[in-house]
Amino acid sequence: MRESLLLVGAALLGLAAALPEGLARADGRAVRPNVMGVSEIKPGMKGYGLTVFEGTKPERFDVEVIGVLQNFRPKQEVILIKTHHPRLEVAKVVAGMSGSPIYIDGKMIGAYAYGWTFGSEPIAGVTPIRAMLDEMALPLPDTLNGWPLHLVPGKKSARTATAPDARGRYRGELGHYDLRQHAAEMSRTAFESSPTPVRPVATPLLVGGLTSGAIRLASDLLAPLGLEPLQAGGGGTTPEPDAPKQFEDGGAIGVELIRGDMSATGLGTVTRVEGDKLVAFGHPMMEAGNTALPTAVGRVLWILASEQRSFKIGMPVRSMGTLVNDRQASIVVSQSAKAPVIPVKMSIHGVPGMPLSTWNFEVAHERFLTPSFLAVALGSGLQSVANEQQDVSWSAVSKLKIKSYGEITLRDFGVSMGGTPDAGEFARASIVRAVGAILNNPWQSAQIESVETSVDLHYARELYRLRGAELVSSEIDAGEPARVRLTLVPFAGPVVEKTLSVPLPAYLAGKTVTLEIGPGYAEERDRAAPDTLAELIHNFEDPTQPPKSIVVSYASPDATVTHKGRIAADLPMGALDALRPTSSTIAPETYATTVRQAYPVDQYLVGRDRVTVTIRPVVR
Repeated sequence: MRESLLLVGAALLGLAAALPEGLARADGRAVRPNVMGVSEIKPGMKGYGLTVFEGTKPERFDVEVIGVLQNFRPKQEVILIKTHHPRLEVAKVVAGMSGSPIYIDGKMIGAYAYGWTFGSEPIAGVTPIRAMLDEMALPLPDTLNGWPLHLVPGKKSARTATAPDARGRYRGELGHYDLRQHAAEMSRTAFESSPTPVRPVATPLLVGGLTSGAIRLASDLLAPLGLEPLQAGGGGTTPEPDAPKQFEDGGAIGVELIRGDMSATGLGTVTRVEGDKLVAFGHPMMEAGNTALPTAVGRVLWILASEQRSFKIGMPVRSMGTLVNDRQASIVVSQSAKAPVIPVKMSIHGVPGMPLSTWNFEVAHERFLTPSFLAVALGSGLQSVANEQQDVSWSAVSKLKIKSYGEITLRDFGVSMGGTPDAGEFARASIVRAVGAILNNPWQSAQIESVETSVDLHYARELYRLRGAELVSSEIDAGEPARVRLTLVPFAGPVVEKTLSVPLPAYLAGKTVTLEIGPGYAEERDRAAPDTLAELIHNFEDPTQPPKSIVVSYASPDATVTHKGRIAADLPMGALDALRPTSSTIAPETYATTVRQAYPVDQYLVGRDRVTVTIRPVVR
């Protein structure tokens, strides 16, 4: 394997040597007396690196230069090295070592960052330090999506951003925000999907306090971005007494995506600290550009060797600093900036004597990570308590507080038959959809101040299956209600027959009307497409018919229009022409509405049906 890797490396080096002059040696512009540029690096040079093998103190490992790959990434080279250390001889390339500084002749050349696919020896790619320092020098906004970064007092940022950045924003319809679709959009731009044989050493996402089902959900959402969830425990929000009080070159650094009773930390290594800022990883975390994610000093417990993927097991031990730039060559952290986080409280009721009934944690404030980890954490909490081999019905009421817009209430429910609820159910929850839509809105920056969710459990299968529907009479007189007889089959107990009286207006005389029968939770109320954040938030309040209800609906023939987030129904003939302005192209739009009638029941309905009724005209 060593010979084959060296042959591939030699071939790539030969190809690089044949490139026209000007395409090579683009390792960055930053100059420091203790930094070595790529042009000075030759095969066979020997040096050392710094990383934490155990604890918090960096240790040395030896390195030997194999060569330089030109234009590995746009205007960026990568230096191939072989590492020498007893632990690395076993573990080979290690996730979590990303960012480990590499030195030759006492000068820093870059950060340990890339590994060979299926490599069987400790060969790594090094990102040139000058490219990383160039990214450290990039100007930062005063605010990020409305959040002040609180940089060093007296230092003015070079630019100000007031509108939300479009990077990573959900591209679908906000009113139907879909977390898994958002994850698919993010993965299409991830560097991990690149066919190059050298890839970033994946950032281990060390998770604690999560169920196996929640970890699977996190992996589905995040693995394509280079974040690989690994069950390894975690830390709380209180710093350890003996934890280092500052970052240092070669020290462990964590990016805290959840912290508290549940935790998820992306672990890597600090490359270089300069004043308030530092660079780390040597590759992007998600290549998100300007961002604001909380960081922490990390502690490494062990390097776990694996044939598939070796990685550091560790935890955050002192929260400090903020990831402010996530770029091609590195992540950039400001030690003084304060990252926004969302406090979340989840309480579960209905299980007498259950000790794990309340969770408190904080989630990073970011347009994709926030809904992702909110779904993961809430799903994990539900799984932890409702971990029984019996039917479980649950309902959740969530209070979502948005800065400057007050608080809205959202409701969710689910039924798990014969076992533990799926953590993935919360990926479709109203609270997750609302948070995702609000944070991804294109109009203005939005800040989520808190989330509080209360879940009630009932160990029963609260379901009616709709076996069928029939009309008591297939023809009715104008103005009379249609009577629909339903046959409902519960999980246990006798079959239930229920007759619904559906009012139909007299002006439908002479028409044949199709009545659709379905569950209330699947019937969304008519909403106009939002034009502002306020309208979007309003649309998430009471979005469906009552979950425990049967809804009978039919298409409305009435003239209906939408304008500026409002719906106007039952308009008289000619009203639309009268409302259309003569001096503007901004006008009301026609809107197809549905008339719905909800009938409460004591269980959730499963299934749909339809019947058709003929309305006899009035005889004069």
